[in-house]
Amino acid sequence: MKLRTKINLYTAVMFIILLLMINVAIYFTFSRMMFDSDLSRVGNEASQTVKGITQADPSVPTDNLLRAYMPVNGMLQIVHSDGTASTAVTSSEQTYLRGNPVSFTNKEQKKIIEYEGVPYAFVSIPVIWMDGEVAEVQLTESLADTENQLNTLKFVLTAIMLMASIPVLLSSRLLSNFITSPISSLTATMQEIQASGHYKRIKLPKKTNDELYQMGETFNHMIGQLEKNFEKQEQFVSNASHELKTPLTVIDAYADMLKRRGHQSPEVFNESVEAIQSESHRMKSLIEQLLLLAKHEEQWNIKQTDFPLRPFVEETIKTFQAGFQRDIQCIAEEDVTVKTDKEKFKQLLYIFLDNARKYSNDSIIVRIGVNKNEAIVEIMDHGIGIPKDDLPKVFDRFYRVEQSRARKSGGFGLGLPLAKDLAEAIGADFAIDSEEGIGTTVKIRLMRDDSH
Repeated sequence: MKLRTKINLYTAVMFIILLLMINVAIYFTFSRMMFDSDLSRVGNEASQTVKGITQADPSVPTDNLLRAYMPVNGMLQIVHSDGTASTAVTSSEQTYLRGNPVSFTNKEQKKIIEYEGVPYAFVSIPVIWMDGEVAEVQLTESLADTENQLNTLKFVLTAIMLMASIPVLLSSRLLSNFITSPISSLTATMQEIQASGHYKRIKLPKKTNDELYQMGETFNHMIGQLEKNFEKQEQFVSNASHELKTPLTVIDAYADMLKRRGHQSPEVFNESVEAIQSESHRMKSLIEQLLLLAKHEEQWNIKQTDFPLRPFVEETIKTFQAGFQRDIQCIAEEDVTVKTDKEKFKQLLYIFLDNARKYSNDSIIVRIGVNKNEAIVEIMDHGIGIPKDDLPKVFDRFYRVEQSRARKSGGFGLGLPLAKDLAEAIGADFAIDSEEGIGTTVKIRLMRDDSH
């Protein structure tokens, strides 16, 4: 069953049931009020009858006395203590009431009874009869008129419910169309995207604050993100393929030369082996960086630990100096304890130190400082710098400011994107300030651990 049909059916049934419950409540409430009113009225008539009978002249025959108070559409009778009715008078239409069983209860009663399918108001009041006997004056009056009025009310309420069902059905259909129209449009758009393979957005009506508009707006936003990510993915794959193609071509060329001339010429053999090894290392480094960039944050296996910042940075610099034979000066204003992942933080420092090494020849300066609740590590070089127009793009994968310098230095344009992911994973933050021809400063900020 389609959603539109479900909404139409469930809404119509709910409204009809609600309308039926209201009509039933109206009918039973009104019927109870009418019967109670009639019973009260007949009770008052019975009280007046008893008062008139007890005050009447004893010489007046009982039949004549009762006929003076006989109801227009009922029966009036005297019931003695032995359960017999000595005198009973009825209207011409209610003579069959004489066949109704008689009982003596010796207490006042007011109730609705039914006799031969017709409702009656029955009132019984004890009295002291003329000979001193305790008897009951029982008044029975037909409520057929009230029942006819209630039947008319029942018919009117039924007709109203049937007539009200028509606009209910129409309105439920309009409501189902209103609700499912954006969903149908969304489904059609997704089917079209699936069939064509091209991203497409749905057309939104005038802006509103309802959930349907928000659903459409969210879908369009999601499609925009998917389209953007797909384009980035295509560009990433294209760039990665291009970067891998070069070392593979070099390896293939030297392998072919090694196969043809390697046995006869030791120089060719050594040159080929060194070139193949160099390009293999280059390709291995590229693949490792690509794999790191492909990881999600939850796959980084972050292990937060507390450690003093100054000795850790000094040890990292010492290791880097030993590997690349570069002059690095470390300036520490004060020591501070931080809490982060040591290995990932070391990898972050290596990326920035390596960039400073590649694009500068002068001494590299590392400064450790504190600003309020933050620990700050600055890495400064006096190299070629980054043009202002290129600065926002350096976090794009495979982006390189100068292709010739990057190729010569062995860079892939993956270091800063990887640094960005690492910083986010360990809870650090960094900013790059650079001026072309003067140098670059990277400022890494970490939260202090004041518990130590």
